[in-house]
Amino acid sequence: MILQVLKMAGSSAPWIGSAYLFLQSTCKTVILPNLYESSQKKPCVFKALKLALADSTGSVNGVDMLKVHCSYPHLIVQLKFCKRENCRRFLQSYREGELQKSLQNHLQLSLAMTTVPLEMELKAGNEHLDSMLKDEDRCLECIYREKPDRLRDEEIIELEEHLKGLILHQNINNNMPSKDCMSPNSPSLPSQGSSLSPQVTFLFQGQQFDNRSLTPDDHQKFAKLVSKKWKQVGRSLQKNCRALRDPAIDNLAHEYDREGLYEQAYQMLLRFIQSEGKKATIARLIAALEENGLTSLSEELLGLHSNEDDS
Repeated sequence: MILQVLKMAGSSAPWIGSAYLFLQSTCKTVILPNLYESSQKKPCVFKALKLALADSTGSVNGVDMLKVHCSYPHLIVQLKFCKRENCRRFLQSYREGELQKSLQNHLQLSLAMTTVPLEMELKAGNEHLDSMLKDEDRCLECIYREKPDRLRDEEIIELEEHLKGLILHQNINNNMPSKDCMSPNSPSLPSQGSSLSPQVTFLFQGQQFDNRSLTPDDHQKFAKLVSKKWKQVGRSLQKNCRALRDPAIDNLAHEYDREGLYEQAYQMLLRFIQSEGKKATIARLIAALEENGLTSLSEELLGLHSNEDDS
């Protein structure tokens, strides 16, 4: 079974798996679900989670948070892995206690607390991975077998946008440190259901890029290189684009079936650009590509021209 899964992971299909990280503070005065449900503390907790997960894989794109559930006394983080090696690094960090230490430190700094002791548990489906951490391949098999059942939650997207804006603000004002995760002049977290303006910069593979509107060159490169995955990318974009909501993508596939994949992909992205206007940004397209394991196309659009293998 393990060999079969590894063969599948080595095929042209992207390696994608899912797991749930259960978090609980062992300090009676620190209730993680209560902190996360607080509008003031939620950005602080999210920032600590994001940074600790980045530490565990060595990359801000190593693992995605799809949703954070509050289930007293636990905070449950649904994780998505798009590469086997990233998942392996995460498992090593978790097994060696590095993830736990990193998250405790980041929570302590973000929440301005003296200490935030944690207990952790990792599950994939019905499997409790803590009991098999020494068998890394078996853990990878369990995670690979559990495919994500959702796209990133809209609240997670808003929190990530806020965090990126906060990082930009701190870079500009690096001589004005703040003890709290939100300084008085930092960008405020948008209220539930609010419409976000495009962020100024975004992170990709640890590098910061200027956000911008999609160009005709982006449009053509995407249509040429995305191939059969244009529908998956469209479904990733549709969560914040009403023009691509079902059955729009299937209708485009049928309408431009004779013209082929290039025209189908071109028309899908055209509908996104026409609908979203200035909000049809390179950052949103890159995020959709990354959700579907299309790292090489992301690198092409950002001018990185990397020859690295995506597998």
